[in-house]
Amino acid sequence: MAPRRATTRTPAPRAPAPRARADRASPSRGDAPGAPAAGSRAARAPARSAAPWVPPERSLSALREAAQGCRGCDLWERATQAVFGEGPRGAAVMLVGEQPGNAEDLAGRPFVGPAGRLLDEALDAAGIDRKRVFVTNAVKHFKWEPRGKLRIHAKPNSREVAACRPWLEAEVSTVHPKLLIALGATAAQSILGPSFRVTRQRGMLLGSPFGRVVATVHPASILRAPDPESRQRENELFVADLRVAAAALRDLDPD
Repeated sequence: MAPRRATTRTPAPRAPAPRARADRASPSRGDAPGAPAAGSRAARAPARSAAPWVPPERSLSALREAAQGCRGCDLWERATQAVFGEGPRGAAVMLVGEQPGNAEDLAGRPFVGPAGRLLDEALDAAGIDRKRVFVTNAVKHFKWEPRGKLRIHAKPNSREVAACRPWLEAEVSTVHPKLLIALGATAAQSILGPSFRVTRQRGMLLGSPFGRVVATVHPASILRAPDPESRQRENELFVADLRVAAAALRDLDPD
């Protein structure tokens, strides 16, 4: 009798397990009523903003005082104080930098450090009257990292810049400048949008939601140039950009 052939039985495919019903997770004790449940695809940290701290009274003194209590982002926790803008109401020009530095954080005034001194010299060379200028920053608190005993500048991220935007909007609507000068990429992008590149569009008169604006580098970047020759070249380009702003200002504000 012939031996029985062994047959290999292929197991029947297993039926797919029924998909678990996506029950809504219960909100954690700390969740706000109506907020998306933790772990759900819709659960995202809400965008933070300084708007609740901006007072309805639009005087510079009221805005400056209110800024000290701002908790619109976390930068206040490590800063000495908020550094609000400074200059006359009705200033023809508003200069917007990135954020206060170490010297400004301690003094409570914008552009009082080495970059501020270089800025004053460049404005004078370009023919812009410093007394007609309002100076401020896109971010009002100093963001820094420790390095030994020093506090080293750290660039604010897009969320921090966006959170602080209501203060800049309030400054512009209160001062009513004829022209804005954006100093550096952070300030320029806060005014002209995230796709703006200072390296490609510096020294040009442009439109923005805030009005007419000229973008250029931040004076601190000139101080970081690797050698005196580079520093001199960058400073000359900086003054040239400011001269574009000065010419635009003469057209916008002949008085």
